[in-house]
Amino acid sequence: MPKLIINGHEIEVAAGASVLQACEQMGIEVPHFCYHDKLSVPASCRMCLVEVEKTPKPVASCGLPAADGMVVHTDSPMVLKARRGVMELLLINHPLDCPICDQGGECDLQDQAVAYGSDHSRYAEAKRAVADKELGPIVKTVMTRCIHCTRCVRFADEIAGTPELGGVFRGEHLEIGNFGGGPLTSELSGNLVDVCPVGALTSKPYAFRARPWELQKTESVDVMDAVGCNIRIDTRGNEVMRILPRLNDDINEAWINDKTRHACDGLKLQRLDQPYMRVDGKLRPASWPEAFAAIAARLKTASAERVAALAGDLVDCESMFALKQLMLALEVPHLDCRQDGATYDMTARAGYIFNSGIAGIEQADAILLIGTNPRHEGTLVNARIRKRWLRGGLRVASIGAAADLTYPHRRIGGSPSAIRDLINGRDAFAKTLLAAKNPMVIVGAGALARPDGAALQALARELAEKFNMVRPDWNGFNVLQRAASRVGGLDIGFVPQAYGLGTRGILEAASSGKMEVVYLLGADEIDMDRLGNAFVIYQGHHGDKGAHRADVILPGAAYTEKDGIYVNTEGRPQLAKQATFPPGEAREDWKIIRALSETVGKTLPYDTLTQLRARLIEACPVIGAMGRLTKAEWKPFGHAGQVAVQPFEPVIANFYMTDPISRVSPTMAKCVTEIQRRDVPEAAE
Repeated sequence: MPKLIINGHEIEVAAGASVLQACEQMGIEVPHFCYHDKLSVPASCRMCLVEVEKTPKPVASCGLPAADGMVVHTDSPMVLKARRGVMELLLINHPLDCPICDQGGECDLQDQAVAYGSDHSRYAEAKRAVADKELGPIVKTVMTRCIHCTRCVRFADEIAGTPELGGVFRGEHLEIGNFGGGPLTSELSGNLVDVCPVGALTSKPYAFRARPWELQKTESVDVMDAVGCNIRIDTRGNEVMRILPRLNDDINEAWINDKTRHACDGLKLQRLDQPYMRVDGKLRPASWPEAFAAIAARLKTASAERVAALAGDLVDCESMFALKQLMLALEVPHLDCRQDGATYDMTARAGYIFNSGIAGIEQADAILLIGTNPRHEGTLVNARIRKRWLRGGLRVASIGAAADLTYPHRRIGGSPSAIRDLINGRDAFAKTLLAAKNPMVIVGAGALARPDGAALQALARELAEKFNMVRPDWNGFNVLQRAASRVGGLDIGFVPQAYGLGTRGILEAASSGKMEVVYLLGADEIDMDRLGNAFVIYQGHHGDKGAHRADVILPGAAYTEKDGIYVNTEGRPQLAKQATFPPGEAREDWKIIRALSETVGKTLPYDTLTQLRARLIEACPVIGAMGRLTKAEWKPFGHAGQVAVQPFEPVIANFYMTDPISRVSPTMAKCVTEIQRRDVPEAAE
């Protein structure tokens, strides 16, 4: 490890670290524009110049490897003069847009011009103007502001895997644009706004809506998928203005997908803000006591065997736990948190979580995807696979529907029979898995939701054991869940109790008239027509499918309006924080269930969220390990049986609309209508 001296202080850094990284390690600020720690290093902006003894001129610190014995100065007169010169050149063509620029207040160019630039310019020539580019409904462009740092180009090429941006022309005529025109097709395009250090790329939905200093910032987690991306919710008053990523190298690094970022405008539309009851076939407003009384009266006349409860994809652990306790107090055995109808084995936690962790993908050297398209089901998981592929030495194969995953992969087959072929060594990829040091399999939740899901789960476990994917130092068996509430619900045990029915059984019983009451806790992804004549209680925050079918509606809180625990696909519990308040008479879900329990005569034993969480963690200790991964014991799971020959089908038909919030989002609607997927053939080796 090299040792160098920076501003008179010695420091030891890791081999291969740059001088800029060494300075950051010491807490010394070095201005820069083109450098980004998650992207390749072009060393093009020259703002990070430093003086190195025995070197005749300033050098770019971002592209200079730290060497043993190197003596560096970051604040010498030479450096200060060089930085002023670079800043003067950068500002030659930059327009005086700061008062109207959405980047104002959080602009790197603005900040560094004040800190390192001059108070005047020697250039009086007319500034260059560049035509704006059309990049779709997510990214707004003002290309005259562009300083050609190429961060956007490198992000699109390296992280998103859709190389649609690049430079055209030369010299002072250079422009950054999109090849072929049309909107960007990446699900990660919103991150271009974050990486742009000036106001050339800004958020189109957020344009001219607020300034950074007006916003209240709340750290939380995303619930649009099961990845559990760390986010920051920016609010003004009681309105969510925007959602930005928070750095977490174990999960989402510095990125979030476009649905996470921009579906938040659906939070203020089509909201349920008061209870409703169906009278003479029509829903009418009601008071809380009236709604509770109607539910209690119906529960009183129905036997426990004819009552069921389903939990949706966006529900927090506390609410599911409270509803489970209420149902058990009523002796109701029919519970399920899997709206997709999955019936796989839950007795072993290792059988339904992402055991290696998302960061563990970077250790894999062979990955097999079964029945999943991670680009749509877990966008940041897919980005992590691409990151590992870019480093070299990774082979990827898939069994399932053909898809463009943004990295080369070999499609072995489309049906479960290809799994048996691998186990029996009838496919060449079996040799790759056997030779791999850290092989990995990623099974899609949609694959396990088939009627033969339990048999597929057992087959995938057999494959993992056959190819040495599970060892004391490595567990490469992973399930990529799709719903934010899924792992938490399985951990809590919101599943059929003794002799109880799951989602498929509940819907069959309801359609045949054998189920009298169905409680939908944010459950909107089931076939409502199959509920028959059952009395439906819907508790949720949007007037979506469940509310349209309901006989009683209890208005709940969205994920930005309550504190709640969510367990991501890795099995990592994380805390979502309240950023705003629910509208009107809507209340937090656990409070509604607690109040209802009094009306039905089964009062739950807690009055505060703290008391509820204490009971929850006592019943399910793994949820108490907040922010940490708990290693799951490897033991047999799944049920050996006949696997159907039917091929795997894509489980997400529309990436931009998968839940009640995104379905009413105007921005997501624009993404659906404006973004046309390019006919890119499947990448192959």
